[in-house]
Amino acid sequence: MAARRKRFQAGPGTLVAAAFIGPGTVTTCTLAGANFGFALVWALIFATISTIILQDMSARLGAGARLGLGEALIKSAPGSLGTAIAGGLIIAALAIGNAAYESGNIVGGVLGVEAMTGEGARRLLILTIAVTASAILLIGRYKPIERILVVLVLIMSAAFALAAILVRPDPLNLLSGLWPTIPENGLLTTIALIGTTIVPYNLFLHAAAARQRWNDDPTSVTDARRESAVSIGVGGLVSILILSTAASSLFAMGIDVSSARDMALAIEPAFGPSARYLIGAGLFAAGLTSAVTAPMATAYALNELIPGKDVSKSATRFRIIALAVVAIGAGIALTGVKAVSLILIAQAANGLLLPIIAVFLLYVMNRRNLLGDHANGQLANMAGGLVVLVAAILGARGIWRAIETGLSSL
Repeated sequence: MAARRKRFQAGPGTLVAAAFIGPGTVTTCTLAGANFGFALVWALIFATISTIILQDMSARLGAGARLGLGEALIKSAPGSLGTAIAGGLIIAALAIGNAAYESGNIVGGVLGVEAMTGEGARRLLILTIAVTASAILLIGRYKPIERILVVLVLIMSAAFALAAILVRPDPLNLLSGLWPTIPENGLLTTIALIGTTIVPYNLFLHAAAARQRWNDDPTSVTDARRESAVSIGVGGLVSILILSTAASSLFAMGIDVSSARDMALAIEPAFGPSARYLIGAGLFAAGLTSAVTAPMATAYALNELIPGKDVSKSATRFRIIALAVVAIGAGIALTGVKAVSLILIAQAANGLLLPIIAVFLLYVMNRRNLLGDHANGQLANMAGGLVVLVAAILGARGIWRAIETGLSSL
């Protein structure tokens, strides 16, 4: 008698989707749809496939080899100097990069609330979202946090899906965006769509979460890989729905906006108040989920650098590190820096960090003495190499964009 196929269960892949569909992605997809219609749908598909490729490696690392990416980097580093360099990279990459992400995530959640209720006491909203994220992180255990994030992802997905249905995108126009073309003045937006989907800290988050979520059962790696591909694929679909909503409303009506909050307010006269509430709810959920996952990734990775098996100490360190990231992000957000500026800072950090982390991931995944049968094969290396090449281009563009921003402010 054939074995029964396991029922699909949400897991670390859902957390990854929650992380990359943050305010930066929502804003970028909105601007892509508003400015170029459906022309850049293909870029989101490419970005989603690339994310699936890299996150599949992290899933195998965590569920199969029972290693987090930070721990694997330390074990793979040649000599004490290499170990110090690897540890310094992890600390600098996550502690600095995720502080920029966190501030943008918190402000993105605030923009979602403001889209539904109108502008109010922004400082109070920043503190409220920071406290909410902190309360979730204080749980300190993976499974309860996962359940909360899965619910938020479902709310976010439903909100953006209903918003897309409300504006009724033309299927033929959507299909026309599958052919890879870059419209005039659309290069930077194309790069941004890819860069906001392939998020470096998700590689750390996924490996650590997969190790906790999946046991030593022989089918765990298969289950982890399947859950990763499905969840990230759904996340990519949500991004396409956001772009489609903007393309079918703002682009079709010739309305200029600068954020998803602006889109919510702009399309209300044509599609009714429900459009504003749906997009606002989706943006709020996107901000809150990312405000939880960024500190989670930092806490997992930095915890792996500290030796010792004491579970209670590990949980305490997890909470301290995660809450520190939230506090720093909230502090930056409270300075009054514009939301768009925070998102640009996060994207610049992402562009600088992504190719470096991707190269290290490929290096680790080829250490057969460490990973055994879960190491990369030739096909995975070829696919990963292509993603690293694109990531390097994105990184160069991210550095140049940061330089341009700095020069323009002089």
